[in-house]
Amino acid sequence: MNSLKTHSIFLISAVFRVGLILYGEWQDAHMEVRYTDVDYLVFSDASSLMASGYSPYKRTTYRYSPLLAFLLLPNSFLHRSWGKFLFSASDLLVGLFIRIILKQRKVPEDLCRYSVLIWLFNPFTFTIGTRGNCEPIVCAMILWIVICLMNGNVVQAACWYGLIVHFRIYPIIYALPIILCLDPRFFQSGLKPLLCDWTPDQGKTPQINPEVTDQHDLWMAFKSIFTRSRILFGLVSGSIFLFCTGFFFYLYGWEFLHEALLYHLTRTDPRHNFSIYFYHIYLNYECELSILDKLISFLPQFIVQLVLIFCFAKDLLFCFFLQTVAFVAFNKVITAQYFVWFFCLLPLVLPWSNMKLKWQGICCILLWMGAQTHWLMWGYLLEFKGKNVFVQLWMGSILFLAANTSIMIMLIRHHNYSPMFRLHAGTKRALKRE
Repeated sequence: MNSLKTHSIFLISAVFRVGLILYGEWQDAHMEVRYTDVDYLVFSDASSLMASGYSPYKRTTYRYSPLLAFLLLPNSFLHRSWGKFLFSASDLLVGLFIRIILKQRKVPEDLCRYSVLIWLFNPFTFTIGTRGNCEPIVCAMILWIVICLMNGNVVQAACWYGLIVHFRIYPIIYALPIILCLDPRFFQSGLKPLLCDWTPDQGKTPQINPEVTDQHDLWMAFKSIFTRSRILFGLVSGSIFLFCTGFFFYLYGWEFLHEALLYHLTRTDPRHNFSIYFYHIYLNYECELSILDKLISFLPQFIVQLVLIFCFAKDLLFCFFLQTVAFVAFNKVITAQYFVWFFCLLPLVLPWSNMKLKWQGICCILLWMGAQTHWLMWGYLLEFKGKNVFVQLWMGSILFLAANTSIMIMLIRHHNYSPMFRLHAGTKRALKRE
């Protein structure tokens, strides 16, 4: 019966997404405000250029890997909505991967189902894919990498990781926690790594597994950094990344390198967005900011990332989640599609939280949505009413950063620390003898 319910959830989700795609076609044809994301039009144009034998970068504002344009080639000869179906299928795949990860860690069926529902029926997630945004592909690949690591498939995980960093550069932030988790005490030759299972008291009182955290401090982690699994992961993922980058550099030259990679390091966007940096960029946009000014905004991101990694690296999924929230919150440019990056990880950490939906959970939801709605109000007045509310909008961005930071702190305080991997029996005995 539980299996039937799960299948029904995925079937309803699939039908719902197909309906939204079809509705989007109608709205695009009959209404002034289009349902389709403007980025999808950019993807499609770039793909059409590639199909005609031209560089996808002849389409202005196409700043992605040529792989994305390649995936959307059927837009030119099948149907213009091919990409939307591909992205929505990836969206469903994320839901499936969430279930697989939780079941492997022995999370009860009801919690698994609720976690999958949180992803599949989140308005942010099902509209992103059906409007034609590629982020569900990225989310699916990241979760697949986690599944590969859980099953001890280090080479396969490295291949996918190198590919996804080339495809969308932000997952580079996960490199250090992955390397730290590839501990020789967990990843032993010929043995599948053992997972720390969910237990019934996970949602009641905070727990720390002393077996892992006390015996494996950060000094030991760095002292034994050069192990077989870590070197293998680094070499394979780096080779895949360099191969893809080198291949497309050969095809499209410096234009590819700048638009797909270097642009994102020094990107400045004078248009209003959720970032606290937008107002500074807007005021100084005509002055041509120096490279140092463009890169200095990475410093807060870098510091926060290091702190989170050093504190939570062994609880891999929770570390990924916090890293992503912090990366987005402190980024120079923040758009709504970035929220999907951490929404795909949220269902994977909730089973280890002792936060009650009533009232703490509801407060977090209302705080996040309230701060976003407050920003959108000023954004509406600026963009559609032509009001000079740049300062108020900037204050809204600061409030949104404060809301994200507060929610992160609340989630950390109510999280039950649970390392993903545990020691093998033979390793335990060897440690005891030492």
